[in-house]
Amino acid sequence: MSTDSGLRRLALGTVLAAFPGPVLPGAIAELLGDGLAGVTLFASNVDDPARLTAELRAVRPDVLVAADEEGGDVTRLAHRRGSPYPGNAALGAVDDGDLTRGVYAALGADLAAAGINLGLAPVADVNTTDDNPVIGTRSFGADPALVARHTAAAVAGLQSTGVAACAKHFPGHGATVTDSHLALPTVDAPLELLRRRDLPPFAAAVSAGVRAIMTAHVRVPALTGDHPATFSRAVYDLLRHEYAHRGAILTDALEMRALATSPGESAVLSLAAGADLLCLGARVDRPLVESVVAEIAAATADGRLPLSRLEEAAARTAALAERPDIGLAAARRALRVEGDPAGFANALIVRVHAGRTIVEGRVPWGLRAELEITAADSADSVLATAAGRPVVLCGRRLHRDPGIRELIGALAARQPVAVVEMGWPSGWRPAGARAFLITYGAGPANARAAAEALHTP
Repeated sequence: MSTDSGLRRLALGTVLAAFPGPVLPGAIAELLGDGLAGVTLFASNVDDPARLTAELRAVRPDVLVAADEEGGDVTRLAHRRGSPYPGNAALGAVDDGDLTRGVYAALGADLAAAGINLGLAPVADVNTTDDNPVIGTRSFGADPALVARHTAAAVAGLQSTGVAACAKHFPGHGATVTDSHLALPTVDAPLELLRRRDLPPFAAAVSAGVRAIMTAHVRVPALTGDHPATFSRAVYDLLRHEYAHRGAILTDALEMRALATSPGESAVLSLAAGADLLCLGARVDRPLVESVVAEIAAATADGRLPLSRLEEAAARTAALAERPDIGLAAARRALRVEGDPAGFANALIVRVHAGRTIVEGRVPWGLRAELEITAADSADSVLATAAGRPVVLCGRRLHRDPGIRELIGALAARQPVAVVEMGWPSGWRPAGARAFLITYGAGPANARAAAEALHTP
């Protein structure tokens, strides 16, 4: 692959395009094959969305397919008849977090059935201006704490279906009287007010594990100076460092009139500031995509955009297209680690054969082991196999076997040892072990979570 083609593919990997009508154009299919991150579906695309998304994935299985499906007044899937779900303002008025989670889970199920894997929702803006022309009923309300509660519930509900949520519009679009589709709004408020009023819902979204956040085309002089938030490094640093968001950061559509620059220049400024995925709006054709990609590649070549920043953005965007493994996520949260699990990357993995219960049957379990032992084995034989490496010993119900307990003690006296309990834990702790891990189960997800903690294969 040439340098030029490599830069082109990286640049394409940060772009979310669109196209008119319910049929996939050949030009978009070619761009997807070249590395285009994905597309946003609008009402004109929604005739048979499941068929269309299947065609997209036939070109490239890991394509991002996004939609502004908020419920209430903003719907793409139900554009002909209106959304069957009340929007955020109604959910906030009820103020029942379980209801909000349930509505967003149903909305997510609809998106998943249509083959859409990125829901551009929920709106996390606190609507503190009655005359706000663009947020209004898209917001859960005017109280930051209420909006934060329901934003977290919405994220949890939507992502429970495997669809990635995207909280928007950071750092807050609720205190404006200008529509950013038409001009650049200004939120003239001190940073301390933003922290109390506008930012709590986004902090709640991050705490809920939101996979993406969209920036706003608004100017906040106290934070962004003369620039829109989309181009402000301070905005991205706030989100990354203070709020510890590890997912993707999206821009709003780059051809909106709030931005005075060309889409290509806007793309470079956004990426350089910290954006990962560049949204192009509904009116997109191949020449527009190519001009944006060419500008990104040129900026990378001439130093305006560091290559490392482009690579980071493309990697985060690619990760957003991956369906999360909910089983592994649950196993990671269940894992308990006592002591220090460092230093076991090249350890000998030893599984203790302790029998099985009738209900467990002959199902594979445990870490992938090089050696399987019983209480009759000696510490000398295990250490001979280890050949100087540390030892990770895993088993189920280890506390019930006095011979195994004695063997662990003998091993730990002579070599660094980590013990992984994969059965029901007890109050017993292995004497001398450097680390003790409790997985609360012996299935593959539990084993992988333990292996990650120990940095073993």
